[in-house]
Amino acid sequence: MIYRQTLAAPVVCAGIGLHTGERVRLVLKPASTGAGICFVRSDITDRDNRIEARADSVTAVRLGTTIANAAGVSVATVEHLMAALAGLGVDDAIVDIDGPELPVMDGSSAPFVDLVSQVGLKQLAAPRRAIQVLKPVVIESEGRRASFLPALKSMIEVEINFEHSAVGNQSCVFEVTPEIFSTDIASARTFGFRKDLDALLAAGLARGGSMDNAVVLDDDGVANPEGLRFDDEFARHKALDALGDLYLAGAPIIGRYHAQRPGHAVNNLALRALLADKSAWKMVTVRDACQHDVAMANS
Repeated sequence: MIYRQTLAAPVVCAGIGLHTGERVRLVLKPASTGAGICFVRSDITDRDNRIEARADSVTAVRLGTTIANAAGVSVATVEHLMAALAGLGVDDAIVDIDGPELPVMDGSSAPFVDLVSQVGLKQLAAPRRAIQVLKPVVIESEGRRASFLPALKSMIEVEINFEHSAVGNQSCVFEVTPEIFSTDIASARTFGFRKDLDALLAAGLARGGSMDNAVVLDDDGVANPEGLRFDDEFARHKALDALGDLYLAGAPIIGRYHAQRPGHAVNNLALRALLADKSAWKMVTVRDACQHDVAMANS
C-alpha cells in the first residue's frame, strides 16, 4: 500500500449507538486525494457539520472516543470504524452519519471491514505518507503507561489486567496489515461488566448495549451463550481500540505502540505527546519506508 486509497463506491449500514441507544444510518463514501477521514453529521444543517478525524478533535474519552468541531458538533464512539479504516489502509473517506454516535454493530470492527470489502478500495495517484517514530515517547497517567518506540513496521502491543476470572492478565501484539487485522483483530468485541450496568445507565451510557454487541461478564464468567471468539478476545479488542484511536493522527504510524492497561484517554494522551514532540517523528512516504526496510534486511 504505497499509494493512498479510498473506497471504490459508497456503502451503507444502520444500527444503534452503544451508549445513546439511538438508531443511526451511516454511509461510507469515497473522498478526494488528501481529504483524510472526515465525519459529516447530515442531521445538522444550521452550522458546520464536518468533523475532521484528528487527535486534537477529541473531546471525550469515557468508554469511547468522541470527536467534535469548533461549532460544537460531535460524533461519538468512532474507534471501531477508525480501526477498520486503519487496518484496511483507507486514507481518504467521508463518513456521513445522521446521528450523534456511530452504530455499534456487533461490538467489533468486523462489520465495517465487511462493508468496505463489499465495494472494494480505489487506489489514488498520490503516494501514501506515514508518521515514522524516531525516538521513544513515553507517557504515564493514573497507573497506566504507553509508549511509542522506533520500529520498521506498524505494531500495536497491549497488556491488560482485570480482576475477573475470565480476563485476568492478557496481552496482544500484532503488525498492522490488512490481512492480520482482518483475520486476528477485527472481530474482537467490546466488553463490559454486568455489575457496572446500573451506574452506566444512570450516567447516560450503555443504553444500547446488549449481548448482541458486547461480551458481558458476570460473577460466573462470560454471560454470552456463544462464548468468546478468541481466548484472549479482551486484549485483542483493546488492541483494536488502540489502533482506531491512533489513526486520529491522520496517517499510519510506523513504530511500535506499547500500552499497559490502555484506554481511550491514554491512547489519546500518548498520541498527542508524540505529535507535540517534533523531534520524535518525521513524515515519510510509505514507499521510502519500504525501501528502507529492504535495505536494512539485506545489510
